[in-house]
This record gives sequence, C-alpha cells and structure tokens, in this order.
Amino acid sequence: MQVIIRPAPEEATRMVATLVAKAVRAQPDLVLGLATGLTMERLYALLVTMHGEGFLDFSLVRTFNLDEYIGLTAEDDRSYHAYMTKHLFAHVNIDRRNTHLLDGTAKDLEGECRRYEDLIRHCGGIGLQLLGLGRDGHIGFNEPGSALYSRTRDKSLTPMTRADNAKHFADPSRMPHRALTMGVGTILDCRKLLMLVTGDTKAAILAKAVEGPITSMMTATAIQLHPSCTVVTDEAAASRLESKEYFRWIFENEPQWAEFR
Repeated sequence: MQVIIRPAPEEATRMVATLVAKAVRAQPDLVLGLATGLTMERLYALLVTMHGEGFLDFSLVRTFNLDEYIGLTAEDDRSYHAYMTKHLFAHVNIDRRNTHLLDGTAKDLEGECRRYEDLIRHCGGIGLQLLGLGRDGHIGFNEPGSALYSRTRDKSLTPMTRADNAKHFADPSRMPHRALTMGVGTILDCRKLLMLVTGDTKAAILAKAVEGPITSMMTATAIQLHPSCTVVTDEAAASRLESKEYFRWIFENEPQWAEFR
C-alpha cells in the first residue's frame, strides 16, 4: 500500500483525478470501478472538466458501481443510478451500455448479485476501483462484520450508515434499510485500488484502516491485503497516521510520483 498526503482536499482530489485520467489514457477500454458520496462528487466534477477540455475520452470505458440501495428504482433521484447520471454519465461521452449498476428492485436479489459478479468476470475484471471510506471504516456497503472474502450480496445497513446517508432524503424515514454491494473479496479482486479520503472527521478511522489490525469489523482494513493499493489523503485526514513522515518520504523520493511534486 502507498499513502500519498497532499496539503489540502482540493490537491488530493486533483491527484486522484489525474491518476484516473492517466489510467484511462493508458487503457482506453479500462474497466473502472466507481464509488459515490460527497468526496466522489468533487472528483467526478474534475473528470467532467478534463473531458470538456478534450483531455479525457470515456467512449470505450466500462464501469461498475460498488453498490445500490434495495427498493429504489433507477429513476429515483436518491438512487446511485441517478447519482452517477447527475455527476458523471450525463456529462461525458461514455456509452451508457457500458455502465453497470446493481438493480435494487430485482425480484431475485441473489440472482442479481450472481449476474453482477458474472458480468465483472465477462469484462475481464475491474482494472481500477475507486474507493471512499465510511465513518465506521466500511468500503462499499460492507458493514462491520462482513467477511473479508465476501462476494456481491445484499446487506442490512447499520444505524450509523443510515444516519449518515439520511440527509440525502427529504423524508429521512424513507432511507432504505438494506443495499446491494460488491463484497470485500470482489473489491480485493480488482487489479488496482485507489482510495480518496479527506477531512479531519476521517482522521481516526483512516489511521485504523491503514495502520491498524486487519479485521472484518472494519472492512477498509482489507485494503492492507491488496498488492496494488494507493490511498490519497489530505493533511487533515492524515493527522493521526503514525507513519506519515515515512509516507511523505516515499512521495518525495519515489520516481513514480515525480510529476506531482
């Protein structure tokens, strides 16, 4: 794992956008795993700008989202289908037939999860997976206690997750109790992971995810098992990292980061 610390959220987000853009330019038909949330909104805005300026072509890119609420249709403006359309898909030249999200209204949820796993395999696997970090240390909707080699499945959401996400619902009581999510094992199968974490509210949980013991009670710790994971963070979120000086030394000395110095 490599941890890159940038001075401010804007610089951390711009670095992740640049890394995504480089990956797409290097492999125009990249299979790109997508995440949602406020941090990702800022990232997608930068990718849209890069596309508008002619620096980024999504025409052959294929995408898979981490998760979707159970019970929300794709047309519901609180669904992740709608989120992706609003923040990315409607603003770039991606072929919508190449965008894949779980169907939270499927009559057979287990069958829908198997279909998703099969489709990922059919596309050759996910080349680069974007990740955020939940307040309780979850990735996707892999809540505490999720098996570290779990596959795509339905999950009950914790009260903390529901409270954090209820602000997106005009009527908080309509916040779903359950969701479909890629499993931790599905995420670990991706060839590269790229996590973006900003803000002092994530400092304690980021330190545990990066430097703490690997445990199913905090599924983000599973990224420590991945052979090619990069975490990009700002100074505020990195403030509790015990190894932050070492991480800074790596960034200042490794040739692969020279263009960002």
